[in-house]
Amino acid sequence: MFAAFSLIASPVKIELPAETGVFKPAPGAELANGQCLVCHSVEYVVMQPRSPRTFWAASVKKMREKYGAAVPDDQVEPLLDYLTKHYGLATTNSTASAATNAAPKSVTPAGSATALSGEGVAAKYFCVLCHDVSAKKIGPPFKDIAAKYRTDADAVTKVSEQARNGGSGKWGPVIMPPFPMVTDAETKAVAEWILSQK
Repeated sequence: MFAAFSLIASPVKIELPAETGVFKPAPGAELANGQCLVCHSVEYVVMQPRSPRTFWAASVKKMREKYGAAVPDDQVEPLLDYLTKHYGLATTNSTASAATNAAPKSVTPAGSATALSGEGVAAKYFCVLCHDVSAKKIGPPFKDIAAKYRTDADAVTKVSEQARNGGSGKWGPVIMPPFPMVTDAETKAVAEWILSQK
């Protein structure tokens, strides 16, 4: 009887499929990756009905006001431009329709350097929304990543691949989204910067 009970009470392991979706590469994709993927999968965005800019504006407003999404004011319009152009209706009768048809604005986070630096890349692609240098947020702190790979000769390659391809399982069940739009030089710079943290 005890053996039968222990089989029933044993833990169940559930494996979720890997996140394979990526946002359409275009100006603004880094905003969607950095802001939307903190809580949502790409599939969640893609499955939304193709809607006008007003829908996306209301969604972003709700995420900011009701759920506390930390989307800075200067990133709202470029994010709406991207979402509307690639996942919504390109035109609408709203007063915001003129902005929808404009080319998406390129957004550079405040304080990021023009020269390629790992810290600048981490800011540009919003890595800092999920990671901190020394404290756990959604993902592991950069110093813990550096400590894990400190003696690994292939550390730069491994961290670069993780940054580019995303994934889960190395640091827990939370899925890190892929960032395929990051260039090889940017990926190498951010990996080297992460690995330099102590």
